[in-house]
Amino acid sequence: MPRSDAADSDSERACSCETHGPLNCAVVLFTRDLRVHDNPALAGAAREADRVVPLFVLEERLLAGSAPRARLLAAALHDLDRSLRRLGAALVVRRGDVAAETIRVVRESNAQAVFVAEDVSAYAHRREQRLSEQVEVRSFPGITVVPPGVVTPSGRECYRVFTPYHRAWAAMPWRAPEQRPARLTIADGVEVGDLPPSSSEGGETAARAGLERWLAEGDSLYAGLRDDLAADATSKLSIPLHLGLISPLEVATRSANRELVRQLAWRDFYAQLLAANTWSAGRDLNPRNGEWSDDPVGLAAWKEGLTGYPVVDAGMRELAATGFMHNRARMIVASFLTKDLNVDWREGAAHFASLLLDGDVASNTGNWQWAAGTGVDTRPGRIFNPTLQAQRYDRSGDYVRRWIPELRGIPGAAVHEPWRLGPLLGGGYPAPIVDHAAAAARYRARG
Repeated sequence: MPRSDAADSDSERACSCETHGPLNCAVVLFTRDLRVHDNPALAGAAREADRVVPLFVLEERLLAGSAPRARLLAAALHDLDRSLRRLGAALVVRRGDVAAETIRVVRESNAQAVFVAEDVSAYAHRREQRLSEQVEVRSFPGITVVPPGVVTPSGRECYRVFTPYHRAWAAMPWRAPEQRPARLTIADGVEVGDLPPSSSEGGETAARAGLERWLAEGDSLYAGLRDDLAADATSKLSIPLHLGLISPLEVATRSANRELVRQLAWRDFYAQLLAANTWSAGRDLNPRNGEWSDDPVGLAAWKEGLTGYPVVDAGMRELAATGFMHNRARMIVASFLTKDLNVDWREGAAHFASLLLDGDVASNTGNWQWAAGTGVDTRPGRIFNPTLQAQRYDRSGDYVRRWIPELRGIPGAAVHEPWRLGPLLGGGYPAPIVDHAAAAARYRARG
């Protein structure tokens, strides 16, 4: 789609709010909030500034690695630009270091402030600190339902146990969702720059349509089918939520499904945990006994979906093929890596982060530490038996057969234990690389 240097020709130079705010111009730095509906930073700028510069800075790391993730981001940016143009503005795109490029745009537009959604990672904190050294930064909610730090236990910065956090979270009055601005006026003299190429539709428009379909068709079925691996009945809302294509607050307020809303509380829980302990993205919250194993062969087999445990391998192949993995499968494969193979959870978290379309750093590292027994799990000694998990959550074996073509000739639940059937029926599928019973015994012996 060709881009002009200004907003659509029919746009008027008028403020979207009824009364002008104290600012002549504000930069809205989009990060993980690529939407115009319920975007507090954008709505705040529309109210408080005469002119607005909507900005996204493309870093190389955002386009490197996962091709599906790069396509998802590119489609989201094109859709955001179209939405902003309908409001009278346009998306300004820069490439490079976020803080440096943002300050450059601040100077080009003579902006007095940067409006941005607050985020929780150490990287986000450093970005905001660097910006605040040169310009006023106004932070807004929008990444979570309840902002980190709003719900805290007595005498501590954050909750480390989910159940009491969930009770406090559910009792907390939530903010009202922000309306989409009626009109935006972009600052004069700012080049919009070039969007990354995109050949697909997506972004907020597609995400909102998907949310409507889910609320109409899938919401009522979620509690009963969310753990069924073969049913593929999860909402997959984690993907648009990660980029902020839809508002977590809007999902929470509109969904009638208590279990889905509880999952949003888990997402907020990990966000508040990381916000208070930014170091925990790479260090154990609760150090474990014993050393991790140096097992490059086992780690490679796990990544490639060749462990000999079908449900583990199906999950890993689903991830490699789609950039997504069923949540139940995530727990199974994480337990297998950290407890059956005794490989450091950071190896698994890094692999997930390189491929997941919903690779949120707080949820990814929080869930990996939960699985490894070094995080917030109140039962750190738990270890999942992959075969029993498969028999319970993939009773028909359809999930395994979907992702492991070598085993498609094995009917029913027998597919979960191909080693019992002999090498010919396995179609070249490998034998288990570790004995689960022996691995579980070793893990429990470490205390």
